[in-house]
Amino acid sequence: MTTKQKVFCGNLLFTPEFGRLELLKQALMIVDDNGMISAVIQQDDEKYEQIRTEAKQAGILQEFLAEQYLLPGFVDLHIHASQWPQAGIALDDPLNVWLDECTFPLESKYQDLDFAREVYNDLVEQLLARATTTAVYFATQHLEASYELAKISAQKGQRAFVGKVVMDNPKQTPDFYRDKDSQSAIADTKEFIRRVKQLGKDVKQGVYPVITPRFVPSCTDETLAALGKLAQETDAYVQTHCSEGQWEHDYVLERFGKRDTEVLADFGLLKRKSIMDHCNFVNEADGELFAKKQAAIAHCPISNAYFANGVLQAKRLHKQGVKVGLGTDISGGFSPSLYDNIKQCVMSSRMLEDGVDVDLPAQQRGKKDSRLSVLEAFYLATKGGGQAVCLPLGSFEAGQICDFQVLDPTVAANKLPGLNIFKRPVDILAKLLYLSTPANIKEVWVQGQRVK
Repeated sequence: MTTKQKVFCGNLLFTPEFGRLELLKQALMIVDDNGMISAVIQQDDEKYEQIRTEAKQAGILQEFLAEQYLLPGFVDLHIHASQWPQAGIALDDPLNVWLDECTFPLESKYQDLDFAREVYNDLVEQLLARATTTAVYFATQHLEASYELAKISAQKGQRAFVGKVVMDNPKQTPDFYRDKDSQSAIADTKEFIRRVKQLGKDVKQGVYPVITPRFVPSCTDETLAALGKLAQETDAYVQTHCSEGQWEHDYVLERFGKRDTEVLADFGLLKRKSIMDHCNFVNEADGELFAKKQAAIAHCPISNAYFANGVLQAKRLHKQGVKVGLGTDISGGFSPSLYDNIKQCVMSSRMLEDGVDVDLPAQQRGKKDSRLSVLEAFYLATKGGGQAVCLPLGSFEAGQICDFQVLDPTVAANKLPGLNIFKRPVDILAKLLYLSTPANIKEVWVQGQRVK
């Protein structure tokens, strides 16, 4: 053993594959100086006691309590960081009211860097407290404020994918909040990519620039084409809303005579490092294109319930080979917690399978084979999210990045009931996911470093 390594001893609870759960009791997780898991040693391994003893003697053993559980850190694939002050506001209103009267005026305030720093510092801390170790962010149209978000995430130890939002179409964006023209939007995006890549050279857990057209309606053809070209030239990540709701879906069809997925692919924006948000109207043909291009989908079940006019067919898309993870979509989703979105993911999938219109016969009411289990939803929030960002995240296996949360179900502030009765690993996981609050999250680690 070397002093540059760390050895963690605890109960590891994770999903190495979709639908398969592992509980390794008091296993040893050996982590190198770069924060990568080099080995996981179970108690029945003949080297277990020797490794444990040597790690303790070297002062590199971190032991967790017998009643605590280590879960992988969560990967949140879709967060509007600038909308954090709006969380919980105007969710009873139509989407156009929510955007025009609340969201756009709020986002325009981020030209004030002091305001941006205050919001972004609080948001990153709140997300880390809820075990979001990897975050994919929309910032705003402002170059400087967007870069502040990247710096704050880097400083606080959160792995972040940050995008300066591009929106230059005067027909679909307010005059007080848009890029001046296509040329300036592209120039700012290039500069943002340059700065964040430079910043990322000294960030152990990683910070990455993301090319971010807000969505097809908010951008001119010239800008969409230039962003697609930039994505190919720089190999940067891409994020945007895709077929989120009925209005967007219909608008793109009318403007281009094609579906949103096809349009994004035509502009070069659908690729291996693309994360497409919502995608509720993505059909089977679209799904085949997603799988071919190796693009990912950010499933945002809470915000979809408010604004998407439908439920994502996540089970079908997974079967098609599409990478799917979870997102909170702050503030279209009110909660900063992927715990809440895991629960809503399960509930929404059950409603999709069973149907909701009781005036229809039962056999006509729902979409067969759409139901997701809490185990499957947990996979989407962990290893599924890692696949979406093309990094080895979300599992406790050799070669994976060491991100985890330490859950204690016995804390006085929120003691979880029934763990001495329901002892199967899947029951323990369900209890932790359904009933935990931030009080149960005792520690959070990113890239082998404690951040909470």
